[in-house]
Amino acid sequence: MIDGLLEAAPLALLFSLPVAVVGGVVLLRIRRRSLTATMVALVLVPLAAALVGVLGVSGFMYTPQLADTVVVCLVVAAVTVPAGLLLGRRVAREAMWQREAAAAERRSEESRRRLVAGMSHDLRSPLAGICGMADALVDGVVREPAEVRDYLGRIRREATRMTAMVEDLFQLSRATSGTLQLTLEPLALAEVASDAVAAESHPDVAVTAAAPETWPTVLAGDTDLTRVLRNVLANAVRHTPAGGVVRLSAGTRGGGEAWLRVDDGCGGVPEADLPFLFDVGYRGSGARTPSEHSGAGLGLSIARGLMAAQGGGISLVNHGDGCRVEITLAVAAPVARAGTAS
Repeated sequence: MIDGLLEAAPLALLFSLPVAVVGGVVLLRIRRRSLTATMVALVLVPLAAALVGVLGVSGFMYTPQLADTVVVCLVVAAVTVPAGLLLGRRVAREAMWQREAAAAERRSEESRRRLVAGMSHDLRSPLAGICGMADALVDGVVREPAEVRDYLGRIRREATRMTAMVEDLFQLSRATSGTLQLTLEPLALAEVASDAVAAESHPDVAVTAAAPETWPTVLAGDTDLTRVLRNVLANAVRHTPAGGVVRLSAGTRGGGEAWLRVDDGCGGVPEADLPFLFDVGYRGSGARTPSEHSGAGLGLSIARGLMAAQGGGISLVNHGDGCRVEITLAVAAPVARAGTAS
């Protein structure tokens, strides 16, 4: 028996080795294309090599042992190929999830670096100004009452700017915590928008609303929806040239969803910047590159977090000669009225 095995081993190796080599080449070619196909190949290559080795040892002649071996190989293939398909798909899903998680982590880290760098720069400038003006007042360099009042006013303005930045950081932490829970109530969208327009109006830019009397009532948090609208309107007014118009419109669509659109005349956003506008600290380039009066790139990130907490969404696209920001919310269910007894 041992002699027979020693005679069969070289033949089995001679016939099965080329199959294994070809299978290895196939695996090398498909391993970066499909994990599922790779798993199936890993199952089939050993089976094919074993089957060809058995055929070679038998001299390619039919024998009962050969038939049994072929049947066994087919049964094993019928079991292992579906298992390989299922396992390959699962591994592919897990690999995709890991790649997406790694990409999200890299984006988050990049956003954090941008945020720290941006806030450091934005806080350094007003702090340097405050220190310089305070030194001038303390050292008596500025003594005239009018100049002293001017310096104090400038210090107060810079302090107000820094307070706004710190408030933005707090709101960003609140909006992106993932645990923010808001009390939603029916709100007339036109009334909320009217308050935001009154707060963010500008003498050089007109803000118009299309048929506000037809705007829907939505489910939202009053304070947070107003904050989002004020942020969107402030951006639109800031980036619209003097003499331009910011247009508001609202309505509903199927599925009980309400929308509000803000169209400005900013000139548009570079297409390369659009996917990143809601990332923390992203400032972009082109028509909306921030000036010294703009924020640290947190407004849209805060708006996205607050809209998500209200069960809605926010998006920004180029439209016409500017940009369109669209806010979506659930339509408030009508309040049922009690019937009158007859």
